Amino acid sequence: MAKSDIPILYEDRQILLLNKPPGISVTADRSGATNLLEHLSRQINPSEPLRLVHRIDKDTSGILLLAKNRQAQSRYCAGFTRRHFSKLYLAIVQGPLAQSAGRIKAPIARSRRNPQAMHIHPRLGKEAVTYWQKIMDFGRLALLSVQPVTGRTHQIRIHLAHRGIPLAIDPIYAGDHPLMLSDFKAGYRAKTDQIEPPLIDRLTLHAYQLCIPVGPKETETEKTFIAVPDKKFAAAIKMLAKHTREKPIPDDQKQTLLTILAGRPLPFPAVESETNPCRDQESPDPQRTQGKTSDSSLSPPYPPNW
Repeated sequence: MAKSDIPILYEDRQILLLNKPPGISVTADRSGATNLLEHLSRQINPSEPLRLVHRIDKDTSGILLLAKNRQAQSRYCAGFTRRHFSKLYLAIVQGPLAQSAGRIKAPIARSRRNPQAMHIHPRLGKEAVTYWQKIMDFGRLALLSVQPVTGRTHQIRIHLAHRGIPLAIDPIYAGDHPLMLSDFKAGYRAKTDQIEPPLIDRLTLHAYQLCIPVGPKETETEKTFIAVPDKKFAAAIKMLAKHTREKPIPDDQKQTLLTILAGRPLPFPAVESETNPCRDQESPDPQRTQGKTSDSSLSPPYPPNW
């Protein structure tokens, strides 16, 4: 595989699953850069154009499902719309966290003031539900597993910001300052005449896990697919685990880190949170919101932004 090739995780006659790198838009955007479908068309030369089933943001990395024909697109789009599939993200967020898990239920609408942004709007927003669970504690930051039940545009980003735990890097809903090792490592010394490289300088969100049926409908089997985080995201969580704690990382969090780096399945927060008495978070304190939210309506693009 060439360095510029997009990693293919699974392929059959109907679908293709890939690990999308950050910085590649799923569809054409204003930059004019090669989009994902164009890139893949050159890489694998499909017999007919690949079709979108769902979307992830340009600066989000991770697992993405594409259909190879119209029938497969209809089948899997319906699965997402009817919420038959489960998807899990990894999110590095700003801390500290008052709770270890929860459910956020807050309707989402597009902002009239900023067409690039979404916001929470009880009257005009569309239903949106997100489960989350803290899986690693870095003190000022934390790593969450996040499961969107619905598929609204920017759902995870705006829900976490609304809850007061925005992504560590999010130019729209938080800030764009990169994560630097010198901010966390005690006694950090930069190399002479060298500018310190950031641990990570893009949206701290990775689509890690997707559970879908594969094969003909008559004999389909449920499978879980994993997109291992890219080098920068993986290095960021390793360095944060190593340098942001006064005490050694607990064994359970160490095991979680090893699970992620090895590309093994994680439990879905929706299942875990059923035993959590603090899971419902439908009316968070607006004073804790750190996102740049604003005003009013509209619906997300189709396919859903899962």
